[in-house]
Amino acid sequence: MSLIGLGIDLVEVRRIRDLLTKHGERFKERTFTDSEIRYCDSCADPAMHYSARFAAKEAGAKALGTGFSEGVSWKDIEVVRAENGAPSLHLHGGAKALAEKKGATQALISLTHTAETASAQVILAC
Repeated sequence: MSLIGLGIDLVEVRRIRDLLTKHGERFKERTFTDSEIRYCDSCADPAMHYSARFAAKEAGAKALGTGFSEGVSWKDIEVVRAENGAPSLHLHGGAKALAEKKGATQALISLTHTAETASAQVILAC
């Protein structure tokens, strides 16, 4: 396995909770996929789970080396849960095209969160 890109991000849950309170559905629909919204809204503390996914999107954009530019949008980076709860990262649209252009065939992810912070690491590899 060869490393293509690495990204990490740390988010304060309070910041995402404030965005959810202030901008609600607009923030969710601009930033998260329908499946991410369904999952997070089903949790006891949605803000904590939205924060982990927000961190994953930021870490994914960093691993691509572009941030949210060059055709990469928030919904192009999606956290998907397996039946056993393990997260995986799915790339769509501009993020997928850029990853393929760089030769990435795998997107590995690790998420963690507490009531105060959420963090994600993303590794793009081939």
